[in-house]
Amino acid sequence: MKLTSEQVKQTVNQLGAQVLPDEHPAMPQLNSMFGEHTFFVDEMGLKVLEPAASLGAETDRQSGEVVSLADWGDSDLTRLMAHEPEPTGVIVVFEHVRH
Repeated sequence: MKLTSEQVKQTVNQLGAQVLPDEHPAMPQLNSMFGEHTFFVDEMGLKVLEPAASLGAETDRQSGEVVSLADWGDSDLTRLMAHEPEPTGVIVVFEHVRH
C-alpha cells in the first residue's frame, strides 16, 4: 500500500519506525521484490502496511495492518533477510485530516 505524506506522518508517529524515502538506493529492489509500497524500517526489520478492515460505516477513518517482510540479519542493522510476509497484528489508524 502506497501512503500519502499525511498517512506516512501518522504511521511514523504510531509505530516509531522510519520511512524509506522514494529516492533510497534500495527502492528499485524492494519494489521488484514486494511491489509498490511505502516501506518502513524499525529495530526489528522491514515493514509495510496493507489495507485493514474498515472501522465501521459511521467513521471515515482508514487503517492499515503492519506486515513484516524482512528481519535484520546482523546486529549492526545493515543487512535484511527477507521472509514470507507476516501480519504483525498491529493496526495503524489514519485520522482524517480536513483542510
